Amino acid sequence: MLRLLAFLALALAAPAVAQLGEAADPAPVETATPQTIAATQDDGADQRITDRISGIFAELPAFADVEVSVSQGVVSLAGTVPKAEDIDRAEAIAGRISGVVTVENRLKRDVSISSDGAGITSLADRWASFVRILPLIAAALGVWVLVTMVGYVIAGLGTLWHRLAPNSFLAELISSAIRFVFFIGGLVIALDMIGATALLGAVLGGAGVVGIALGFAMRDTIENYVASLMLSLRQPFRANDWVKIDEYEGRVIRLTSRATVLMTLDGNHLRIPNGQVFRAVILNYTRNPHRRFQFDLGVDADDDALAARKLGRDTLAALDFVLDEPPPEGRIVEVGDSNVVIRFLGWIDQREADWWKSQTHAIAAVKSALEDAGFALPEPIYRLRFDQRTRPLPFENVGEGKQPEAPAKHRKPASAPAQQAADTAPKDEISEMVEAERRQSGGGQEKDLLDQSRPVE
Repeated sequence: MLRLLAFLALALAAPAVAQLGEAADPAPVETATPQTIAATQDDGADQRITDRISGIFAELPAFADVEVSVSQGVVSLAGTVPKAEDIDRAEAIAGRISGVVTVENRLKRDVSISSDGAGITSLADRWASFVRILPLIAAALGVWVLVTMVGYVIAGLGTLWHRLAPNSFLAELISSAIRFVFFIGGLVIALDMIGATALLGAVLGGAGVVGIALGFAMRDTIENYVASLMLSLRQPFRANDWVKIDEYEGRVIRLTSRATVLMTLDGNHLRIPNGQVFRAVILNYTRNPHRRFQFDLGVDADDDALAARKLGRDTLAALDFVLDEPPPEGRIVEVGDSNVVIRFLGWIDQREADWWKSQTHAIAAVKSALEDAGFALPEPIYRLRFDQRTRPLPFENVGEGKQPEAPAKHRKPASAPAQQAADTAPKDEISEMVEAERRQSGGGQEKDLLDQSRPVE
């Protein structure tokens, strides 16, 4: 009866205790129960631990030289192991044996160079592994060589790439890219066969870093190479074109993979890097066969400038080498201190008339026509004033009460005999030199990227 009453009291008190516990500690934290050490030890426990650990170590070659001793559950490890990580491994194994209180680890790594030392053993194992993998390495090298040879064969189809590419320079670039892709692809396959893809990642990563460094160091060279490719595609000029590239002027000899070679109007060779040519402002005097020349002549301020303009324009129109369309023109551009400046313009066909010769004959013809018509082409007139302290110069009629005579008007010179026909045939020594050099150079010089069959940009 008393036991039943006690049981009922405990049952009624349990919910209240549970609620109190939840209120006091709503989230109890589980704590690991520390392992206790037995107060007594069975006879023979140390020997059993020793035998167990020694048996496990006997199955592991790395612990062949490890000595195990146990006293009161304390395991002492002594001896040498081949690698540093084997020291912690041995301690972990010993600590997992039941009945072990703690492990006293006195193991050391074997650094001797004896025949059975860890270093020699490791080296021997590595050599044995290398010898075993030699056939696989040979097969991987064979695959690499085979893939690379296939790439070279495909890249060697020069006729195909020259037909697909717009010029030979781009065709060679495509061939080089194909060879490089097959070379790298064969290397990836070979390393994957021997399980060295991690090495490939390291190599490619290092190559990327080196490539970035070289890119910064060789920025101008790379820019020049890309500019050569773009110029070969755009074809901004032809061989023997008379061009002006920024401040450089001359006739084009050739376009190479590195520079544009000009012959200056003095007959000198000029090499301009293609990177600079690609960025430059290019003025081509040859592309349009019609070219305009112009020159200025001044007539006396007292003369009729409009009549002089009309006479000069009619004179230009009468010249055989001056085109009727566009017609020649005369423009009054400036009124100077003692003259009126008239600018005369005329057009020629460069295929039939030389620009320099045409301008020379046009200037002479208009000048003669103006002078024959009585128009004065005055020189600059300067008026000098002297203050009172300056001693008078002994000019004639000065000091006698007479006024100095006015300067005589320009006398009309005797007209020169009319020329039968002006020689304006196109004849350029520099152009002939360029053609002669292109014929002589042939394939001995750098390959010319100018293609006469492709349109000029």
